[in-house]
Amino acid sequence: MCPKGNLAVVRWLWRGMRKLFLLLSFLLSHAAHLEGKKDNQFIWKPGPWGRCTGDCGPGGFQSRALWCFHFEGWTSHLSNCDENNRPPKERSCFRVCDWHRNLFQWEVSDWHHCVLVPPALGQARPRATECVTAQHGLQHRTVRCVQKLNRTVAVNEICEHFAPQPPTEQACLIPCPRDCVVSEFSQWSRCSKGCGKQLQHRTRSAIAPPLYGGLQCPNLTESRACDAPISCPLGAEEYMFSLKVGPWSKCRLPLLKELNLSGRTILDFSSDSKELVTFRHQSYKAHHHSKSCDIEIGYQTRQVWCTRSDGKNATLSLCTQDSLPVTIQSCIMPKDCETTEWSSWSPCSKTCRSGSLSPGFRSRSRNVKHVAVGGGEDCPELLEKEACIIEGELLHSCPRYSWRTSEWKECQVSLLLEQQDPHWHVTGPVCGGGIQTREVYCTQSTPAPAAQRAKEVSRPVENTLCLGPAPSASQLCNIPCSTDCIVSSWSAWGLCVHENCHDPQGRKGFRMRQRHVLMESTGPAGHCPHLVESVPCEDPVCYQWLTSEGICIPDHGKCGPGHRILKAVCQNEQGEDVSGTLCPASPPPEEMVCEIPCRMDCVVSEWTEWSSCSQSCSNKNSDGKQTRSRTILALAGEGGKPCPPSQALQEYRSCNDHSCMQLYWETSAWGPCSEDTLVTALNATIGWNGEATCGVGIQMRRVFCVKSHVGQVMTKRCPESTRPETVRPCLLPCKKDCLVTAFSEWTPCPRLCQPGNATIKQSRYRIIIQEAANGGQECPDTLFEERECEDVSLCPIYRWRPQKWSPCILVPESVRQGIMGTSEACGKGVQTRAVSCISGNNQSAEMTECLKQTNGMPPLVQECTVPCHDDCTFTAWSKFTPCSTNCETTRSRRRQLTGKSRKKEKCQDADLYPLVETEPCPCDVFTSHPYGNWSDCILPEGRREPQRGLWVQEDSKECGEGMRFRAIACSDKNGRPVDPTHCNSSGYIQEECVIPCPFDCKLSDWSSWGSCSSSCVGVRIRSKWLKEKPYNGGRPCPKLDLKNQVHEAVPCYSECNQYSWVVEHWSPCKIHNELRSLRCGGGMQSRKIRCVNAADGEGGAVDNSLCNQDEVPSETQSCSLLCPSECVMSEWGPWSKCPQSCDPHTTQRRTRHLLRPSLSSRTCAEDSQVRPCLLNENCFQFQYNLTEWSTCQLSENATCGQGIRTRLLSCVRSDGKPVSVDQCEQHDLEKPQRMSLHCLVECVVNCQLSGWTAWTECSQTCGHGGRMSRTRFIIMPTQGEGRPCPTELTQQKTCPVTPCYSWVLSNWSACKLEGGDCGEGVQTRSLSCVVHSGSMSHWTVPVDNALCGEMPFQDGILKQPCSVPCPGDCHLTEWSEWSTCELTCIEGRSFETVGRQSRSRTFIIQSFENQDSCPQQVVETRPCTGGKCYHYTWKASLWNNNERTVWCQRSDGINVTGGCSPQARPAAIRQCNPACRKPFSYCTQGGVCGCEKGYTEIMRSNGFLDYCMKVPGSEDKKADVKNLAGKNRPVNSKIHDIFKGWSLQPLDPDGRVKIWVYGVSGGGFLIMIFLVFTSYFVCKKPKPHQSTPPQQKPLTLAYDGDLDM
Repeated sequence: MCPKGNLAVVRWLWRGMRKLFLLLSFLLSHAAHLEGKKDNQFIWKPGPWGRCTGDCGPGGFQSRALWCFHFEGWTSHLSNCDENNRPPKERSCFRVCDWHRNLFQWEVSDWHHCVLVPPALGQARPRATECVTAQHGLQHRTVRCVQKLNRTVAVNEICEHFAPQPPTEQACLIPCPRDCVVSEFSQWSRCSKGCGKQLQHRTRSAIAPPLYGGLQCPNLTESRACDAPISCPLGAEEYMFSLKVGPWSKCRLPLLKELNLSGRTILDFSSDSKELVTFRHQSYKAHHHSKSCDIEIGYQTRQVWCTRSDGKNATLSLCTQDSLPVTIQSCIMPKDCETTEWSSWSPCSKTCRSGSLSPGFRSRSRNVKHVAVGGGEDCPELLEKEACIIEGELLHSCPRYSWRTSEWKECQVSLLLEQQDPHWHVTGPVCGGGIQTREVYCTQSTPAPAAQRAKEVSRPVENTLCLGPAPSASQLCNIPCSTDCIVSSWSAWGLCVHENCHDPQGRKGFRMRQRHVLMESTGPAGHCPHLVESVPCEDPVCYQWLTSEGICIPDHGKCGPGHRILKAVCQNEQGEDVSGTLCPASPPPEEMVCEIPCRMDCVVSEWTEWSSCSQSCSNKNSDGKQTRSRTILALAGEGGKPCPPSQALQEYRSCNDHSCMQLYWETSAWGPCSEDTLVTALNATIGWNGEATCGVGIQMRRVFCVKSHVGQVMTKRCPESTRPETVRPCLLPCKKDCLVTAFSEWTPCPRLCQPGNATIKQSRYRIIIQEAANGGQECPDTLFEERECEDVSLCPIYRWRPQKWSPCILVPESVRQGIMGTSEACGKGVQTRAVSCISGNNQSAEMTECLKQTNGMPPLVQECTVPCHDDCTFTAWSKFTPCSTNCETTRSRRRQLTGKSRKKEKCQDADLYPLVETEPCPCDVFTSHPYGNWSDCILPEGRREPQRGLWVQEDSKECGEGMRFRAIACSDKNGRPVDPTHCNSSGYIQEECVIPCPFDCKLSDWSSWGSCSSSCVGVRIRSKWLKEKPYNGGRPCPKLDLKNQVHEAVPCYSECNQYSWVVEHWSPCKIHNELRSLRCGGGMQSRKIRCVNAADGEGGAVDNSLCNQDEVPSETQSCSLLCPSECVMSEWGPWSKCPQSCDPHTTQRRTRHLLRPSLSSRTCAEDSQVRPCLLNENCFQFQYNLTEWSTCQLSENATCGQGIRTRLLSCVRSDGKPVSVDQCEQHDLEKPQRMSLHCLVECVVNCQLSGWTAWTECSQTCGHGGRMSRTRFIIMPTQGEGRPCPTELTQQKTCPVTPCYSWVLSNWSACKLEGGDCGEGVQTRSLSCVVHSGSMSHWTVPVDNALCGEMPFQDGILKQPCSVPCPGDCHLTEWSEWSTCELTCIEGRSFETVGRQSRSRTFIIQSFENQDSCPQQVVETRPCTGGKCYHYTWKASLWNNNERTVWCQRSDGINVTGGCSPQARPAAIRQCNPACRKPFSYCTQGGVCGCEKGYTEIMRSNGFLDYCMKVPGSEDKKADVKNLAGKNRPVNSKIHDIFKGWSLQPLDPDGRVKIWVYGVSGGGFLIMIFLVFTSYFVCKKPKPHQSTPPQQKPLTLAYDGDLDM
């Protein structure tokens, strides 16, 4: 228990602790917050980069947004995230612009090999046994964005801007794994007849390598012990002994103690001693460095021992020969190539910042101090390159280059016209399509501000600096053709009016007529004829009264005298109503006297309208006349007013009494635009690439008055009011000075030295980009300058200068005596020499200079021999004997034995030591034979010159006579190829040839235009026809019709109703009644009609057939003359107008009035008529009709280019009848706007070709098959139906066949052991010079080595180590022959184009004791072409006691191991399960039990054999057939089991069903039917339904095949 005081203390402590705990927890949470901030609870999250903006290329920049995120996912203020880890918000980028499209592209490599798809995680790769034909795989390829120019890699985003990235992987198929395929084993090798343990072996070779994960090759060797019935007695085994030589040791220098310093020889072969003495027999000072380089000569040794055929060593005496092999020889101490230190790095090749992302390069080099000797390491690389990048801030921007062009030169129409007709010459102004050219050059782009202030045009640079396609240098152009106006026919002559009605003066006036423009003129020389003609007249009137009469109103009663009310209106010359005060005379009276006939008065009709004037003007012979008439309607009665005489029924008046000589204004063409002193000229400037004007000027023309058929007359004769303008303002063209570029930089003089002393020139040029015009400054004369290069150094020639060979140096005597025990200084040694590099003036030079100019370095060391006293010695060879001129002779040289060699027997052997050498003499008889095909026909070349801006050949010959060439091969008497100049100076045989000239399609000229097909608007046609068809690639014909013609149709105007019927007035009515007393009643009246040409001003009559025969007016008509007592009505007035819509619900009306009442009370005839408005009967609608657009019409002078298409406007009535356009204009119909369009006739341009380039170098330096070629280029492709470009733009000819000289390596010699029987030796081969015709596989002939030039100094290729196996050694066989070329195929179809072939080496075991030291077998595979698909199938022999042989065979009949599918391997042993224990049964090939011949199988339901039943009569043929048929039928044997114990057997002994079985079956069937019907009637069901009889159990019987069952 605690005391109370203690409790209070504890409580107080607890409260304090609680407060402290709260404070700590707060501090901890705050610290945790700070720690969380520190421990990346807040992280930066950047948004995606925005678009790259700024300058094109690497100068762009892009930005992105940044957020600060808490790790739980909510955003926070940016200050919560660590500033040190803040990702960048901006970065520089490569901004892709449209012009980059021509700089960058995707570069795609070939697809790599197909590799198996790796299995998914947790899945095993399917076994090879599951593969049927192929496996799924993937193949990849490299896709990268590169610059087109130098193939350097750029970032992918650039190319993605223009095209999506091509896929980098795709699915593919890999054939199933294929195991290694090997051949059959060879026969076993023979066993020798001796005693003891012996081995025999057999081998096989690899035919196809393992592919796609197949199994490796099995062992290619099998060994087994020979059957050895004879065992050797103890110690009497037969062995072979061989002297085995080991490899030579490394070259070493003698140690200090090996030298016999105190008169004794001390040998020490230990390699531990470091005490080396430099034993220099000879050293040489290098001439290219101050430091000396000594070739050290050491010695090397080898071991010799005796080996037994079982692989064991034996004492040397068992292998003793006459003399042991040499075991010591002098050698060159290996010394590696020694080079100088690297030079410092060159400056970076990239010196500026460009749009290219590729780095620059820098390099450094080193020189050779000493070359490698004695097999030391060869010289390393002497030049090293690496990429270099300098930070962008330190680099200035690279200059950019862009294509620029001059202005287009003048359009040359004649170029095209000359193409169509080579004999064409200028006859007048030409227009239409042509060709124009311009200069295209490359310049350095200047920044925009500089370009604005720099007036000077940039200087041209090399075209290769500009990227992307160059602008075209030629284009089709058009010189606009001029066409004249089309005008309407003349209007009628107007009234005689004052020239100026506002200021009438005098009594002289003019009558005028107008015509208007139907189609405006086009082009600069288009002309419109005059539109107004006038004739002078007397008493002109500008304003006149026009009166209209009302009906006659009687003054008293209904008839008799009366008056008409006249309504007068004052009109001007245009027919417009004006104020009456303008009319000069007082207005006419308001009334005029008239008379209404009374009942018995004669009634006369109103006057008709005046007829049209008979002539348009008056001439000396006749004047124009107009007539009008009236007719008697009713005769007078008794006491009535009589009818007027016939003369009073007609009135005449003259008209168009003016002269036929019309006056009109004629104008000249407008003059040039010239400055006007009154107009302030705006002195503007002009840039060569845009149009501008320099102020306003004036153009003037002359105007003169012309009288028709007379010519120019005084100006005052024509009305001044219609006088055309003589002055008009115009825009002055600016003066254009000639603009040329600055001179280009001088072409660089060569920095490197030049061979020979040829003069090298440098040049510069400038280009005219704007020709002078309008009086501007002319172009300079000099556009090209040339000068010689100064200070061009000649290249020094370096060569090797070898010193004399040193004496032959042997192994030191002390070393030789210590090892060999002999003291004679003879045998093999080495000798050395110094080789230095010198220049042409014999000054020493760096060794690297000679190495650059030659194939290698002459040898510094060579083997030599110091003859021993036993060796044969000879004198030097004599010179060859001279040759005679005869080619069959030989020449020889001799040598002789010297000293004691003359007496030695072995030296007398002429085969070993020949004393005479003979060779055939050189012969100068050569034979030639043609080689290769004839070249193309080559035309003689013209001189190339710039013509009208196009580079063409002078008299550019494309056809005609030329030469073709064929190369010759030249050989000497022995058939060796020699230089063709020995046979022919040119190396060719030549013959003439002809290139047929192309002939273009020729058409006739256009025929003249036909007449217009119909009135108002029609079509006129012209045509041209075929004259000659094209051939030999000539210009093709246009599309022709069946008559070989081509037509052109254009719409045309003809005067509407140009030929119209004109009628005269009707004659008086002639009464039929012959009684004189009656002069009234029905009769006939007639009139004259005639056809006139409205276009003819005289209005003369023409043939009636020209007028429309459907509209012939009637010449006679019935009439009536009313009698005195009859009612007389006036003529019908005109019908009122129908509305434009021709609504049939509306009507039109006409009226007439009573002229004389009748005597009787009968009412008169009706005085008004009404009829509905019916379309196309009495009401017509009108619409404008447009013709189709014409074909594109060119000027007569043009053949192509800009033309005009026209269409014409006519007015058509709703019944289809063409009427005058005035009818449509009266109805205010909307007119179509455009009646002509500009169009373009494609210019027919023949293919324009450049001249031929120079012939290329021969494709081969020597031998057959060399070709040289030249090309030409298409300057302008064919346009339209022009002469097509030739398909062959390249010509080739065979080069002269020059002989090829090559160094050829001989085959390796046999392995030389130098005295041993087996072991390590050396093989050698030699270099010889041969001549051939370009292919080493063909016949080659050895020739003098000097013809091949310097021999390549490569010791390594002339000597190699080798070994000869000793008896008992395990060794590799020689290589097998290469197998036939085989393709990988799937189901008989090739899977690849390149096949494979294999060869192999295997090992031979000669002694089981040595088998552990056997080398591995080797299989080599190489690609091959021309392979085949092979398939592999299992083959099997016939069964023998249920066993057979199974093997794999290739489709060409070769038996192999591997290649066949293991799953499909047939069984080699057959077994049945369960075993066949039934009588007469046996195990079949299918693994089931069958019956022997003569027995049939009775099978159980589970498919196993039940028993074998003998087939009755199986001896005869029929039984055999039944037996076979029965064998093939499955039979259920359960029935037999049921019937086995019955006394009544249902089957005959031969298997047939007995008759009583049929009876029982039939009876059972009837009982079943009875039971079914009984159950049907007994069972009462609401809805009876038919029940199916129970299914019968099938009866299975053994069927013996008879058809009668």
